[in-house]
Amino acid sequence: MGALDALTDRERAVFALVVAGRSNPEIARELSIAIVTVKTHVGHILTKLKIRDRVQLVIWAFKNNIVS
Repeated sequence: MGALDALTDRERAVFALVVAGRSNPEIARELSIAIVTVKTHVGHILTKLKIRDRVQLVIWAFKNNIVS
């Protein structure tokens, strides 16, 4: 996967849920973490992958065949 190797396991879990269309509160509930922690992880993901927002993250995931 290359670029995803830069993400921690938790960031990968958040990444998958963002790409699946989950909201921050839904991700927080599913992973049993605080919403502010979800926001922190999303910020780290965007920074590490050099992506500007959640929409671009989903587009990136499709372009890189992470999801189909």
